[in-house]
Amino acid sequence: MEEDPRSSNRNSKTESAQLMKTLLERRAVGGQVDESADCKVATVNWVASKDFSVDMGLNQIGEYIQTWEMQHGWSHSLLFLSSTEEEQHTFHHYRARFSTTTSRRPIQETASVYFVAVVSKVNPQTLPVEVHFVVESNRLVHTAGSTRFREKWLADVIESKASLLREVDLWSTLDTEEPPGRRCLDREVDQTECL
Repeated sequence: MEEDPRSSNRNSKTESAQLMKTLLERRAVGGQVDESADCKVATVNWVASKDFSVDMGLNQIGEYIQTWEMQHGWSHSLLFLSSTEEEQHTFHHYRARFSTTTSRRPIQETASVYFVAVVSKVNPQTLPVEVHFVVESNRLVHTAGSTRFREKWLADVIESKASLLREVDLWSTLDTEEPPGRRCLDREVDQTECL
């Protein structure tokens, strides 16, 4: 099933904006983002803030995704979404959209991972950019290089979407014009008729 591009764009903006909002809130209270000492994993050497560009961010996030331990069969596309200027930081938003394809099902549902590359305006420009990400429909903000990415996160998003589509298909195949019980809310009827 093909996604509506307008819906996908709204979803991207919402997910990416939520990621940025969470990062700003954590910075305001001095909190950390998902940093576990026992979860250090392979990462890339992120470029210094002074050398950062949108294309460099795209390339480095692509390199970072390649460090994830994932089974063969996953493909992804990576897209720059937008930049947001704040007083002390510039946030560069990216989306990686993942899917699996098989000969039986060449078109599958997708799962997205939203990235934000944070370029500080107040820290020394020789420090590397910070990169954080969130998996579609999840709230936990991960820091690139501090979180071991789990393929299961993508599979869970895709399974949730497939389950929702099955529910929608079930309702659309019912013979009634509206769900049972709804008629009781719209007009006065004997309550036994609503069961």
